[in-house]
Amino acid sequence: MERAGLAAARLAQSLLDERGRRVLVVAGPGNNGGDAFEAATHLKNAFLRVTLVFAGDLSHLPADAAAASRKWNACGGITITEIPQDQRWDLVIDGLFGMGLSRALEGRMAELVSRINGIRAATGCRVLALDVPSGLDSDTGVVRGTAVRASHTLTFIARKPGLLTLDGPDHCGHLECADIGLDPASLRAPEGGLLDHTVRGGLPARPKNFHKGHAGNVVVIGGAAGMVGAVLIAGRAALQSGTGKVFVGTLAADAPALDLLQPELMFRSARNAMKEDGVLLVGPGLGKDRAAATLLREAIASSRTLVLDADALNLVSEHPATRASVHRRGAATLMTPHPAEAARLLRTTTAEVQQDRVAAALALADRYNSFVVLKGNGSVLAQPVVAGQETGQRWWINATGNSGMASAGMGDALGGLLASFLAQGMAPLHALQLAVWLHGAAADRLCDADSNGKGPLGMTASDVIAQARQLLNSSQA
Repeated sequence: MERAGLAAARLAQSLLDERGRRVLVVAGPGNNGGDAFEAATHLKNAFLRVTLVFAGDLSHLPADAAAASRKWNACGGITITEIPQDQRWDLVIDGLFGMGLSRALEGRMAELVSRINGIRAATGCRVLALDVPSGLDSDTGVVRGTAVRASHTLTFIARKPGLLTLDGPDHCGHLECADIGLDPASLRAPEGGLLDHTVRGGLPARPKNFHKGHAGNVVVIGGAAGMVGAVLIAGRAALQSGTGKVFVGTLAADAPALDLLQPELMFRSARNAMKEDGVLLVGPGLGKDRAAATLLREAIASSRTLVLDADALNLVSEHPATRASVHRRGAATLMTPHPAEAARLLRTTTAEVQQDRVAAALALADRYNSFVVLKGNGSVLAQPVVAGQETGQRWWINATGNSGMASAGMGDALGGLLASFLAQGMAPLHALQLAVWLHGAAADRLCDADSNGKGPLGMTASDVIAQARQLLNSSQA
């Protein structure tokens, strides 16, 4: 707690400009409040003007938090119970509740959260949350009634899943982590992890004596009437991320025989494309008619690596026999549902999926014996339970990506990237990790200052595909 308070005080001081000396600290009734007391003491000793509001009963504080409150008193600090109405602050520190909150905030606690959010909205002052923004579930990212919208969050020991998925990123603001002298690897959940740039090293190195046959084939099946663009985006993504040959199989009778922007793509009818060798990506623009269902059943029955996306997932969800056949597959299966598709596959509601995204991804992986990415803010990856699996981790959260990706075709681009990495020889888990991380990282790069305004507004799937290729090649240098 002493280390956490010191780390918080140091970050708080860095957030204040030379004239900013007024700090409001709101401390809660548990150990998170103890962190706030510690931070307040350091800031007061640094000659800042600190107002500390305590929400709770001092006589019921845990031992360490009580000791921290005594330090505050010893340095001349004054504890009050309500946020003053007639003052302005340069920084607010939220120390009400940390990790482990399992109930909705209500009554006085909800009012304090509302006041903190109101101060930030009215004055634009920064809000620093300690460990977790109060009201946010640290495991799931669910808002428990109401939650602090921080501009900065300093979490301790390790990043918690709820800070990275669902509503977590919107409430955390800029996220930093202080290890406070402990080893995160020894304390984190052994089954969970966070994707980072290290996944870029997973693609097999290419020798100089190399030809397109060594880079694999991808077969994209979909493109029903009115939805041909989906297979074009997926095919382009696969080709531009390194696949040797890409076959595009379309269901629409009037589908083009040539992509003028990517003439390297080879077009077939969906029926004839199924005859080509390669990793199967089924679903982009597939539709749900009888022909689509027949092709899907054939793909599931095949012995090839299979990526299921979009309408393929919806068709699987609608038929018990198809659901069972996916689970029985001997070859690798990968699924890329968004929350609504995941809900259909799990026979539940979208709201239930979003209440615990990690649990939902794990349930999908187990039920369908598949590698899964549950898409959304903080996409969650899960692998099925496999005897002798290479790692004890079974889920990962991806922190790349942004709101500009909320546009048509993004899922098709992800499917193409994923199929491409599988075709180039990556193991299913590693291909999924690279595809998801790269997809988001490319979108983030498009929002950089040097991107000439390509994101987030108006960002397209085609923009992301081109940027992903640049990132891939920069990692291979």
